[in-house]
Amino acid sequence: RTYSSSETEGQLLNSFVQYFGDSLGRKIKRMPLIEETVLPGDSLLTLPVVIIGNGPSGICLSYLLSGYRPYLSPEAIHPNPILHTKLEEARHLSIVDQDLEYLSEGLEGRSSNPVAVLFDTLLHPDADFGYDYPPVLHWKLEQHNYIPHIVLGKGPPGGAWHSMEGSMLTISFGDWMELPGLSFKEWAASKRRNIKSDRVMPEEIACYYKHYVKIMGLQKNFRDNVYITSVSRLYREKDDEGRSHQSEDISTQSLEMEDGQKSLIKRNWEVRGYQRATDGSHVPFCLFAENVALATGTFDSPGRLQVEGEDFPFVLHSMSDFGAAISKGKFRGKADPVLIVGAGLTAADAVLCACNNNIPVVHVFRRRVTDTSLIFKQLPKKLYPEYHKVYHMMCTQSHTVDSNQHSAYTSFPEHNVLSFKPEMKCVLQSASGLKKILKFSVALVLIGSHPNLFFLKDQGHSIGHHSNQPITCKGNPIEIDPYTYECTKEANLFALGPLVGDNFVRFLKGGALGIARCLAIRQKKKHELIEGGDGGGDGVP
Repeated sequence: RTYSSSETEGQLLNSFVQYFGDSLGRKIKRMPLIEETVLPGDSLLTLPVVIIGNGPSGICLSYLLSGYRPYLSPEAIHPNPILHTKLEEARHLSIVDQDLEYLSEGLEGRSSNPVAVLFDTLLHPDADFGYDYPPVLHWKLEQHNYIPHIVLGKGPPGGAWHSMEGSMLTISFGDWMELPGLSFKEWAASKRRNIKSDRVMPEEIACYYKHYVKIMGLQKNFRDNVYITSVSRLYREKDDEGRSHQSEDISTQSLEMEDGQKSLIKRNWEVRGYQRATDGSHVPFCLFAENVALATGTFDSPGRLQVEGEDFPFVLHSMSDFGAAISKGKFRGKADPVLIVGAGLTAADAVLCACNNNIPVVHVFRRRVTDTSLIFKQLPKKLYPEYHKVYHMMCTQSHTVDSNQHSAYTSFPEHNVLSFKPEMKCVLQSASGLKKILKFSVALVLIGSHPNLFFLKDQGHSIGHHSNQPITCKGNPIEIDPYTYECTKEANLFALGPLVGDNFVRFLKGGALGIARCLAIRQKKKHELIEGGDGGGDGVP
């Protein structure tokens, strides 16, 4: 389909121009569109920040970039006396304006990122010790700290939470899923939602995130139904001698400053993609950004075994597919069990779901049941009884116990799947090398998921801790500066949340704090340069 110029700009792009043009008191002639008629000399829109992903990571970052600032509450006393003394030293400053490395020093928590641990202990003091202390922070909206940005997401605000299985409880408490400035319990009470447990359904959390964006007045920064196809660097940074190096795959023409001087450091990134219109058509767009923040999470690509037969239609890779198969009655009248592969919480959810629907289960996993790294070892029994029920079955209803050969549940610890056969059979191999063939009705492979960063150069393989390997939240997260969350291998590219190893919502908020502080410092320096007569700029300052 061929788009006319006005049609291509579409509502999404016009809204970009209107909002950023109006809010900055300047006239922007047109959007940079994917058309040959757009010439390099046109006045194109350059945004200070483009955030890719509208889940809790992207929402929290937008909240801070919108000018919300956390201060130590007047009456607050943090249970950590050393941290409290540090906070008192600069009580008049927001946390964003303080030295995060200094505040984070000596703190310990369940994240490897120090700022994540800091922000978590400010929002949930001593939570890991079972205490329910209130936050020691209060929030102020300071309009002068607003940094123009846009948040691009495939669906409504909340990201993957809108597509998670709705029948299972969250692993974290509802309070731990909340975002700054809006208590989840108070929100639930205001919506007359009956929250019976500290743990809640994913659909409740998804609804909370969607409402959060509206309540906090962030909607103007969010665009839904947007799919990113490429994020590429326009120009290299300046080297130590002040020389700028151009990207290999982008036009080599310099950008003209308002005073006629040339600069190669403003438009750092080109972001291309399309918005899906209500009629299903795709409206392409292109934006330029000074900074890009990756907040995509890790639910894009289910983990795969990479074995023969894994692409057969009876081998599933998600809970939603399993739920759909149950709803369609595919297990009615079938004696063969469902084969569940994996030893994480999603696999445990699948076991519970199968048991609740009277479907026999064969559960295969590589680890020993005594492995201390199993997630069940980290969960208190009183708070997570259903998961400990699964773990108990994993330990006591092994295939080695004769009396359980015909049980509704049988586990195969320390086994690997070698292949799936077309006659719905699976070949397993034990740790000792013994092979076994099992018949099943449906196989469900739940061994985690990985981010899909296909829109980056080399799919982002160059920015992880281990170069030239796929990004994974556990084994190979994106390598970042621990206090700014800027990628160490790619300037002006930031990442937060599961992409940097913070899988829990309570810790991803630290990434937003680190990025907001870094960008605020840079914006302040830029304004000082402009006021000092060295400025001028391209697009949005």
